Amino acid sequence: MARGKKKETLTPEERLQAALIPESEQPYKVPENWCWVKFGTVCKFENGYAFKSERFTKNQGIPVVRISNIVDNSIALDDCVYTTEIDIDSKYIIHNGDLLIAMSGATTGKNGIYDSDKIAYLNQRVGNIKVIDQTVLDPFFRNFYISSAEQQILNSAYGGAQPNISSSKICDMSFPLPPLPEQQRIVDRIESRFAKLDEAKQKAQDALDSFETRKAAILHKAFTGELTAQWRKEHGIGMESWEKAILKNVCKVNPKKIDTNGLPDNLEVSFFPMASLSEINGEITEPQTRLLKDVKMGFTNFSEGDVVFAKITPCMENGKSAIIGELINDIGYGTTEFYVLRCGEKLYNRYLYHMVRDITFRNKAKSVMAGAVGQQRVPKSFMENYPLNLPSVPEQTEIVRILDDLLAKEQQAKETAEGVLEQIDLIKKAILARAFRGELGTNDPSEESALELLYANV
Repeated sequence: MARGKKKETLTPEERLQAALIPESEQPYKVPENWCWVKFGTVCKFENGYAFKSERFTKNQGIPVVRISNIVDNSIALDDCVYTTEIDIDSKYIIHNGDLLIAMSGATTGKNGIYDSDKIAYLNQRVGNIKVIDQTVLDPFFRNFYISSAEQQILNSAYGGAQPNISSSKICDMSFPLPPLPEQQRIVDRIESRFAKLDEAKQKAQDALDSFETRKAAILHKAFTGELTAQWRKEHGIGMESWEKAILKNVCKVNPKKIDTNGLPDNLEVSFFPMASLSEINGEITEPQTRLLKDVKMGFTNFSEGDVVFAKITPCMENGKSAIIGELINDIGYGTTEFYVLRCGEKLYNRYLYHMVRDITFRNKAKSVMAGAVGQQRVPKSFMENYPLNLPSVPEQTEIVRILDDLLAKEQQAKETAEGVLEQIDLIKKAILARAFRGELGTNDPSEESALELLYANV
């Protein structure tokens, strides 16, 4: 019986050539003492294990790292599942410093460092990218490279709406390999620059996180009279001028529909679905035009100057409310999930608008919502009987003037902070792009080429 052919053994030179990226396929030029290699030459890839979900527990056993645990370039174990399975191959054990990556779904390519000495297991569709030899590749250099390649990895995924990436795709990526000392200098330079950016990012994030708190404080001052203390002093009146009332006594909640008898069915009117209300700035952003015959039954009717307030979850909690502006043929309709609030002579509509958008009002409304989960609504009785401490209309007008000014400044500060965060992310991407081109000013051309190091270790 003939024996099979013995597997051909490659020489070191042949193995090196197999590891290198041909010059014609190299993405861009790098310093002379760098070399382009296949990523799988310097890193090995471990796929996760398909654990039995029926063996998952909330807090007993060994934690299992899933895609959802990869958060902000780290691994969050505070919301992970555990398994009681113990007969697991050691290759599925995660170690401190391992780089984990999402292999499927909308977040394909997101990655994070496991920074814990606790034993944890690798779940399916999570990959573990391990450095083969730390005398060739610095793990921190690997981390920054994969972080920079996140979008590239997602773009190379397959599967349409549910993208997937294979380990072979990642291992075949072209990887710029500098000499080890240069890798470490690059890591130091990146960390130094990122530290300064992270300090600025934290300040911008703090400003962003405190936006709602600052806004709530301003509104509290408005509805307790603090904003207009000077105005009252100038007008010779005190807080005794404020009257106690309930909303239905100064405002109609869902007033009667207008009489459309005699109007042609093909009359064009304004129509506002829930999606047309911006929860960010309380404006109507996408008004529609409908024919009267299509909306006069089964929809909510309103007039110019009315305040509309979303009564259903989660639209109410998100602050969907607006003042109705100019309407086509002076007629407007919208979803029945709006409460229509029509102010009487003692209530200025812009004052009411600010009041119902205030988090204090919405929190009280949320506490009384009723109905099935996902379909909870604010009862009409809550709206009608909501207690007010109401200033005069001239003072309401002054409060609105001050509020509009202060809230506009706060919104501008928020947008500035958001812009800073976006800019910082762009700067970080630019730093990484330059780092992997050898453009950070750290390269020493007299150092031994990475090719020599690779030859000695492949």
